[in-house]
Amino acid sequence: MTFRAIRILKEADVILAEDTRTSGILLKHFEIKNHLMSHHKFNEHGTAAGIVERLRGGATVALISDAGTPGISDPGFYLVREAVNAGVTVQCLPGATAFVPALVASGIPDDRFCFEGFLPQKKGRATRLKNLSDETRTMIFYESPYRVVKTLRQFAEYFGEDRQVSACREISKIHEESVRGTLSDVIAHFEEHEPRGEFVLVVAGKSEKDNKTKQDKL
Repeated sequence: MTFRAIRILKEADVILAEDTRTSGILLKHFEIKNHLMSHHKFNEHGTAAGIVERLRGGATVALISDAGTPGISDPGFYLVREAVNAGVTVQCLPGATAFVPALVASGIPDDRFCFEGFLPQKKGRATRLKNLSDETRTMIFYESPYRVVKTLRQFAEYFGEDRQVSACREISKIHEESVRGTLSDVIAHFEEHEPRGEFVLVVAGKSEKDNKTKQDKL
């Protein structure tokens, strides 16, 4: 938390929270007692219009998520878009976003990258992975501990077992850990050690050498 974020939250007329119970703990810690309103993926389309009207009326509304940054694999985009379209001033206060420290600490090129977030769980998953098999930029994914081994195995299937990956978990928390190596190495690690915590998977893009090998085969 920055001093600026604390000040804005104290000044806001209403604070939109993904889970008021979770956010309530944080706000209590900083002695912020402003009105909390639930705003999550299941109600954001229904509540956005009313919130935008309050903003147009001069209210200051703050939006926070349970972890990370709103709009990055979290609720927020829809409300921001509607507010911008309504001519409302929207400001983003810099804060924690898991994929940035995971990328920087990965040891994998970070000059060009694409953020893929969570892959589709069923429909469209294979198509997405196939489309990414020729991606040359570093790729960043979010994954739960319950699906991370399955996802890593699928990466090996579509990208090759020798592709470099960094599996980062529990970013900024006490048990933060990064497991680096080839996909086969990291898969073997998590087959022996039960994955815990939310993961950021940083996967190297396809190299020029890989592209040349493919062209030679053609």
